[in-house]
Amino acid sequence: KRGWIPIMGVCLVLSFSACKQLLPYQDTSLTAEQRAEDLLPRLTLEEKVSLMQNASPAIPRLGIKEYEWWNEALHGVGRAGLATVFPQSIGMGASFNDSLLYEVFNATSDEARVKSRIFGESGVLKRYQGLTFWTPNVNIFRDPRWGRIAESFGEDTYLTEQMAVAVVNGFQGDNLSNPQSMAACAKHFIGYGTVEGGRDYNSTHIPERQLRDVYLPPFEKAVKANCSSIMTSFNDNDGIPATGNKKLLKGILRKEWKFDGVVVSDWGSVTEMIKHGFAEDRKDAARKAIEAGLDMDMSSKAFIQNIEELIAKGIITEETLDNAVRNVLRLKFRLGLFDNPYTDIN
Repeated sequence: KRGWIPIMGVCLVLSFSACKQLLPYQDTSLTAEQRAEDLLPRLTLEEKVSLMQNASPAIPRLGIKEYEWWNEALHGVGRAGLATVFPQSIGMGASFNDSLLYEVFNATSDEARVKSRIFGESGVLKRYQGLTFWTPNVNIFRDPRWGRIAESFGEDTYLTEQMAVAVVNGFQGDNLSNPQSMAACAKHFIGYGTVEGGRDYNSTHIPERQLRDVYLPPFEKAVKANCSSIMTSFNDNDGIPATGNKKLLKGILRKEWKFDGVVVSDWGSVTEMIKHGFAEDRKDAARKAIEAGLDMDMSSKAFIQNIEELIAKGIITEETLDNAVRNVLRLKFRLGLFDNPYTDIN
């Protein structure tokens, strides 16, 4: 009878070890790409679609926390309580000092991480409390009637390129998993500061050469600096809204520049395509956006309301959905949002 005691002990230890065995997506020794590939097929269709909105719900069975992607820091941490305030972007651009800008956004990322850790004590990161910041605005503007000139660095392409790189490097550092790093987002892709009459949401008519020489370079430099995400703009160019523009999102951004981050819409810009006459209704807008290469729908809810039905009817494929969700998961793994999202700086 005594012999049964150690045998039972060994069995209990083995059983406990088996229960504690990590699934591949939980294994921090694997790359973000490997972990995302493992987690993706474990998600239901409904769960996949839920991750494609800025306010994504928790998926407790897989250890996925509720998360809000919408955070602001154009000149210091915004809308998150007391914070250090720096000059507006147009003022920082007037410094012509990209080294100084690097220090500004390096400090901002440190402050944002600490704030996020404090907010995270509640177990949930709400809007303006997270680790993904929709900064910088690298639009070129040359029309003073445009109402958002203060957000951008000015009219010069080269200057804006240098400032874009400084902001991205200041925010992200060498490694997104570093507890002092945040995810940057270059916006608004593309031509937003060139809308007719300076009117928000309006149209642009930028020829290919001007697009390549003036408006695209700051975004390309941001991507080459490993910027984590890109936000599409409200405007259409030559009749095609940026949010539904395959040439921009797949051809230039993904194929030419090898971007592997997240593409998010601007506020409601998915359904804004209806007003531009590009989409018939919300369902058609959701289809055109995801097929063009959009990964995340900010605020319009067109994805959450329509993607499952579009797949069920065979209008779009689940592979198209998976391509978008994979990008979202990869960035979350890179940021450490599955592992220790509320870590403090020590």
